[in-house]
Amino acid sequence: MVRKKVVAMLLAGGQGSRLSVLTNRVAKPAVPFGGKYRIIDFPLSNCVNSDIDTVGVLTQYEPLELNAYIGTGQAWDLDRNSGGVFVLPPYQSSQAGRWYSGTADAIYQNIAFIDRYNPEYVLILSGDHIYKMDYAAMLDAHIAKKADLTIAVRPVPMEEAHRFGIMNTDADERIIEFEEKPKQPKSNKASMGIYIFSWPVLRKYLCLDEENPESSNDFGKNVIPAILNDGLGVYAYAFDAYWKDVGTVQSLWEANMDLISEDPEIQLDDPAWRIYSKSPCMPPHCVGVDAVIERSSITEGCYVGGTVKHSVLFAGVTVEDGAEVLDSVIMPGASILSGAKVHRAIIGENSVVGKDAFVGAERLPEDGDYDTSLTDDITLIASGTEIAAGSRVPVGMIVNTGVYGAIEDEEE
Repeated sequence: MVRKKVVAMLLAGGQGSRLSVLTNRVAKPAVPFGGKYRIIDFPLSNCVNSDIDTVGVLTQYEPLELNAYIGTGQAWDLDRNSGGVFVLPPYQSSQAGRWYSGTADAIYQNIAFIDRYNPEYVLILSGDHIYKMDYAAMLDAHIAKKADLTIAVRPVPMEEAHRFGIMNTDADERIIEFEEKPKQPKSNKASMGIYIFSWPVLRKYLCLDEENPESSNDFGKNVIPAILNDGLGVYAYAFDAYWKDVGTVQSLWEANMDLISEDPEIQLDDPAWRIYSKSPCMPPHCVGVDAVIERSSITEGCYVGGTVKHSVLFAGVTVEDGAEVLDSVIMPGASILSGAKVHRAIIGENSVVGKDAFVGAERLPEDGDYDTSLTDDITLIASGTEIAAGSRVPVGMIVNTGVYGAIEDEEE
């Protein structure tokens, strides 16, 4: 086995419950994003662009679609004879078999995979962030400081620092203290959950953590504090470009809207830093003679006959004549039929909004009580749902049924 300088381990097993019905049947990293991508495309593309060619993807919750999407890794140039991308679910061994109990335990259970390549360094990544980052530059900083652990940090406004895990550093950027959501933060350097470890150090502390029955087997809560307490060299690496945690409905919607802003902070058409994806091969999009499209992203295979403003349409979406889509994200294969309105919403894959239906309608007293804690003012329609003709879905509602509106309305 060829020894690798660095191996990346991508944590992609989370349930993503804050994304509600979007993760009913798919893992969070497999959720569509930006018209033709999925969330996991970003860390995988960052790895390839950073010349990291060996990546373990740790899956657990609803892994089928994610596994099929990754496949051999060819879409990201990760189908290598030496290295490549590997899907690593929990497995049964002769000693034991169990689900991953935490982020650190997920890596611990795959020590044998990392040992195969005997790397000098291990890069730990999360599968639910949208960003472009040169991990090679971070590794160079790690090596230059002779660090045992380097943690990527992102400056946040000081008034918001209490919401994050904050790294307090000395003049040399050495981390001297970690505070989880401090009431009175001493700095504004928030952890991004991106770590580079020297492999012997990580291996040692994973084994120590596994031996501790009181541990929750988490990097932030257990492993990193233990390394800091032992006085090892832990340094911060500042990253101040675009980065978005898309773990909530609101943040996922916002990140899609960021792509079509007047001056987008993240460019997806940069030939020097491509974001690769396993996009379906479809014909060019088609625009009807009376269509109106303003500041929107329209992907291959779409038909637009109606009005689309400030929205993101994924592959194979249909917006029929007379339909209206505003400030919305329409995922692959969805159809918005004639006369329908979709305002400030996320429409799941292969859903149908029937003729003259209204998704994102003003909330009325007769709508009763419903929970908007996960959506705020974004209306959310699950994949494969049919919104019946003429029905209305009020703002912030989550629809997770096969057919919404028809049977109840007929009985009334």
